[in-house]
Amino acid sequence: MLFNTCRLLIVFTVLLIGTLVPCSALRGDDMWKAGAAKTVITPKQYMWMSGYASRSTPAQGMIHDLYAKALAIQDPSGHTAVVITLDLVGVDRATSQKICQAIEQQHKLERSQVSLATSHTHSGPVVGTNLLTMYSLAADQQQLVQEYTARLIEQCVATAGEALGKLSPVTLHAAEGTATFAVNRRNNREADVPMLREQGKLMGPIDHTVPVLAARSPSGELKAVLFGYACHATVLSGMEWCGDWPGFAQSELEKAHPGTIALFWAGCGADQNPLPRRTVELAQNYGQQAAAAVDQALVGTMRPVTGKLSTRYTEIDLALDTLPTAEQVDQDLKSENVYIARRAAWLNKQYDADGKLRSTYPYPIQAWKFGDAASLTFLGGEVVVDYSLRLRSEVQDDHAWFAGYSNDVMAYIPSRRVLTEGGYEGESSMIYYGLPTRWSPDVEEHIVRETRKLHEGL
Repeated sequence: MLFNTCRLLIVFTVLLIGTLVPCSALRGDDMWKAGAAKTVITPKQYMWMSGYASRSTPAQGMIHDLYAKALAIQDPSGHTAVVITLDLVGVDRATSQKICQAIEQQHKLERSQVSLATSHTHSGPVVGTNLLTMYSLAADQQQLVQEYTARLIEQCVATAGEALGKLSPVTLHAAEGTATFAVNRRNNREADVPMLREQGKLMGPIDHTVPVLAARSPSGELKAVLFGYACHATVLSGMEWCGDWPGFAQSELEKAHPGTIALFWAGCGADQNPLPRRTVELAQNYGQQAAAAVDQALVGTMRPVTGKLSTRYTEIDLALDTLPTAEQVDQDLKSENVYIARRAAWLNKQYDADGKLRSTYPYPIQAWKFGDAASLTFLGGEVVVDYSLRLRSEVQDDHAWFAGYSNDVMAYIPSRRVLTEGGYEGESSMIYYGLPTRWSPDVEEHIVRETRKLHEGL
């Protein structure tokens, strides 16, 4: 009750500031524009859910709708970028490419100007070939996945187009809030978390930053708010469609600020869980905490976005470790572990097509810079928290933000530390994504090196 009362006071203050303190006067030479749109992407039929291998039936209900949302931003020179946020566990490379290529053809935006960011909710549908060896789907379910993915591509392109069509004058501001419900799952046993939190003894690296980018109309009305947080969306594990805590956070913000579209991107939280978990009430509570962190940023000192918008994109050949031989793959086909056997079948298809396995993966890195107010780097895959903590200093930007789960969710992306320690994030998770082995020991240095280069050109 006290938390909700405090949040109502924060929201009232946000609304009061928006009413009494108008945005800076807009001149032709410093006018930014923004437009936002959203579309329901909840499957029309009950189909297989993504994120947990233990599920044995299609979805059986809905807690709330899933959305694709788009925010288009244009700087005074006319340079434009569009971020599409999705209430999904992830998207695969092929799906991402089709969306971006269609937007490029229809709206003349280069690859660097379009980003896809997912919330990583584990209560959404299977999409494309994401987590391809986690499931063994009957023909009718395979057909539903294909149909849903094709429709999703069309919806993302249409939503981006709608946001671009709504471009109008705004002022942009950036700031950071704080939320503390993410816990490093590698260093804290789930059952012990309430006690450890109470004693102040939670262990392991964390990133509790809540980056916020706000777009306001000339009269001060909040048109859109883009925010992130480094934490898995795994409060829920049931059979109902739901955006998990990020979905509740977006809903909270949109209810508190009528007419606003709230968009979420998942940070480098691959080893971070919302704990405790497993109830709808907890998912709602964490969503309220995230929304409160955004509102606190909105009423605090925000940095005005001036200057220009810079966008860059690259793909690097991220090396895998020692590949299995054809004989080892054949042996894995006989494994009693169904996931290893499924991966082996997938790898055999690669052998049949190419005569070998690929030793690298085309890993996407994308960076946007909003004047001197903030930068946002989009990293592919399930990125552990070590990356955001290190990269903030590596790119020499005091206001650098880092999203994971972006553009292509092909695997976990462990740091050198996590890779050395082993475990799920560093090794066994690769089985479910269909990759032949773990990443090479150089994975962290390669990504950090190329991210730093990308930022040097912004």
